[in-house]
Amino acid sequence: MATRARSRAGSSGGPSTARAVAGVIRRPRLWTTALREAHLLARPGWWRRWPPVPLPEDHYLRFRLLTAYGDAEAAAPAGDLVAYLEWCRRMQALRG
Repeated sequence: MATRARSRAGSSGGPSTARAVAGVIRRPRLWTTALREAHLLARPGWWRRWPPVPLPEDHYLRFRLLTAYGDAEAAAPAGDLVAYLEWCRRMQALRG
């Protein structure tokens, strides 16, 4: 089930993931924020699993999809990653 949820959520490298990554690449001001969030959310020891991509734990991803979209297997819109990173950037600026 985790594989299906990850695939439907666009985390498997599908078109939704490509659009989300492209959205971040087009916004250099978000690069540092994206790296910081990837580091904070990545599952422990992510570099030891293939493919070595810093993704969050499956249960965390399902929980976030459920709370955001009402379905643990929902496909998140590509623009939501940019919106989330913009929010993180603003919150970091407020913290100083």
